[in-house]
Amino acid sequence: MTATRRHAGRVAVVTGGAAGIGQAFAERLAAEGARVAIADVGDAEQTLEMIAAAGGEALAVHCDVSSEDDVAALGAAVTERFGPADILVHNAGIYPLVEFAEMTFEQWRALMAVNLDSNFLLCREFLPAMRSRSWGRIVCLSSTAFHAGMGGMVHYVASKGGIIGFVRALAAEVGEEGVTVNALAPSLVRTQGTTADPRAFEAVAASQAIKRTQLPGDLDGALSFLVSDDAAFLTGQTLVVDGGRVRS
Repeated sequence: MTATRRHAGRVAVVTGGAAGIGQAFAERLAAEGARVAIADVGDAEQTLEMIAAAGGEALAVHCDVSSEDDVAALGAAVTERFGPADILVHNAGIYPLVEFAEMTFEQWRALMAVNLDSNFLLCREFLPAMRSRSWGRIVCLSSTAFHAGMGGMVHYVASKGGIIGFVRALAAEVGEEGVTVNALAPSLVRTQGTTADPRAFEAVAASQAIKRTQLPGDLDGALSFLVSDDAAFLTGQTLVVDGGRVRS
């Protein structure tokens, strides 16, 4: 946590904010003065309590980010409570392990709906108000799995590569209107909900320049920078925060 009020007066939407990385993002933005709307299919009560205990203000909305209706309802709830959103942090995603030979088209589409299609739905909902006020920050979560081309999760890796393309193209459309669009790419992050084999954390840490397991708190500083005025001239980029695993 930090005592600065870097985002005072801003309204931020954080998807997947009930736990893990999204929870760290929501806490950081609230601690720095933003009013935060947490969108998740899970129970966000713990995140709300943590933010309130620290003197922040937050709202929780049940939202399936792959649903047009849920995203529209999220937009309405945020506007009613806080006003138009200034910051959109799209962190929600799923990462099932399925070998390509066993993958069904239904599994492919289900993951793409949550991980990739949702970027379109959320930006379509929140971007117009940002453009009309000539200020906005959008950050979408990609992954270094795209750079590594990991097997056993072809659909996941494809979705994270799609996010990088999405932010590059959207940034080109809205840059003249005071809105930046970037991606943040972590490596394997240890959270309460991470189901990876413990040996995977050891192997990933060994491949990094900083040889320890990545935690949610390793990402929130970079996120805070990307959605601040300090990053006003930075857009269409993918910021890799992975302890130096990807070094190109």
